[in-house]
Amino acid sequence: MSDADLMKLYSGRILALAADIPHTGRLATPQASAKRRSPLCGSTVTVDVSLQGDRVAEFAQDVKACALGQAAAAVVGAAIIGRTRAEVERARDQLSAMLAGGPVPDAPFDGLEVLIPAREFKNRHASIQLALQAASEAIAAAESRAA
Repeated sequence: MSDADLMKLYSGRILALAADIPHTGRLATPQASAKRRSPLCGSTVTVDVSLQGDRVAEFAQDVKACALGQAAAAVVGAAIIGRTRAEVERARDQLSAMLAGGPVPDAPFDGLEVLIPAREFKNRHASIQLALQAASEAIAAAESRAA
């Protein structure tokens, strides 16, 4: 990767998001947790959730990822409270499609558009998707336990 490619990829906006991730840490008593790891780079995201009805009431994330994975986790953390599993799964699928050249995810996850420059760096896609994947899994597990 050239210096110009790195500068394009790691924009100031991405770095600012990575430096200010909401809801970091772990919940004391989550209904469910899920951990996702990118085998390519070793990035990991662990998500804890508690639901109220079918919506995320509490959310925490332990993010050990590159700046791109951290930026994605920041957007997810800012948007996930109050969302349903269907909304989170839709955002997860839309993020995957965006990285493949599709449109930006729907609001409130539209802040993920900051990661459009990563489209051409396929080796970074797995890290970018970890937060939404882990969140989807944790919400599904919480729903299963509540049923």
